[in-house]
Amino acid sequence: TGAAPLGGPASVFEAAPAQEAIASALKMLAAAENPVLLMGGTNWTADGRAAFQAFAEASDIPVVTAFRYQDQFDNHSPVFVGEAGVGMVPHVKNLIRDADVILAVNVRFGEMTTDGYTLLEVPVPRQKLIHVHGSDREIGKIYVPTIGIHAGPNAFAKALTPIKGSWADWRTTARKAYEGTFAAPVQPGPVDMVAVSTWLRENLPADVILANGAGNFTVWPNKFFKFGPQARLLAPQSGAMGYGLPAAIAAKVAYPQRTVVCFAGDGDFQMNCQELGTAMQAGAQPIVLIVNNDIYGTIRAHQERNYPARVSGTSLENPDFVALAKAYGFHAERVESTGDFAAAFERALSSTTGAVLDIAISPEAITPRQTLSQMRDAALASQKAKS
Repeated sequence: TGAAPLGGPASVFEAAPAQEAIASALKMLAAAENPVLLMGGTNWTADGRAAFQAFAEASDIPVVTAFRYQDQFDNHSPVFVGEAGVGMVPHVKNLIRDADVILAVNVRFGEMTTDGYTLLEVPVPRQKLIHVHGSDREIGKIYVPTIGIHAGPNAFAKALTPIKGSWADWRTTARKAYEGTFAAPVQPGPVDMVAVSTWLRENLPADVILANGAGNFTVWPNKFFKFGPQARLLAPQSGAMGYGLPAAIAAKVAYPQRTVVCFAGDGDFQMNCQELGTAMQAGAQPIVLIVNNDIYGTIRAHQERNYPARVSGTSLENPDFVALAKAYGFHAERVESTGDFAAAFERALSSTTGAVLDIAISPEAITPRQTLSQMRDAALASQKAKS
């Protein structure tokens, strides 16, 4: 069109909170016995996140992030206690359910963050709810708030002043439970993803960008990694298989000097694995970790839960992913033992052409704490008990 390109990101307007609303919200929080801060959404800035974290830490209130927004709050902070999303761990469910006051900032309430609308009653929650959002259409759309505040997340966070209360044990207990979620049984099969995830958590750079698509494999980057202030997560909230690879390529275009790691299942990867060619053309090659169990894991899990031992259409005949990646010009290796992963990843990290690691795991390792056989046996036992 002849118009000059934008000089940078668009400046998004933020509504500022009314001082009366801030005062009312802080008063309600200060009177709470079991307060919870719930944060999520887009348009956060570094200053806004820092202000919200400073308020949470000075007030010693536990912070839960909405589904796949755990990168918006420093997971190393003593007040961070987990994510409310798919595969929600028990202590997060209990925390939201048992809270008497919830300050929800920039959160669009939906099925994932509420565990299927079971943690807060519709339309009026038992908990006192302070809902802050930049769009007035979100406030009261599902839950009638005790206090509704139309404000952008950063403006609201910067307006907060610390409060004091008697909930230190509440926060400490929640943080201890969060730290306990990283412990899981040794996984069956050739490669133990608990050990792999632990190694990645301890060795990836502070500004790493993780991306993933959809499937049971997402538990590893979503639940077994700690995001610091610089780390970012690119992940769909819609269950979109194949999201991870193009997201990782885009991240590498935007931040070529940063380490970008894409987690993909073997079925998930094949939604758009040809985009390896796009990555090569753009000179934007991430590291791709294919968590390969030769099945559509999530669908198989639902089959075993609802129709145990009646498997249909969830087994995969996969290509040679190493040969495929090499054909596109990527460095590629197959990892067939836990002990081989660290060295393989170091080689991937030093590659100048990106890398694909095909990680062989067992179909039995369907979740960190329940095998596929255990899932099937539990479903069969439940059916027998009902008959």
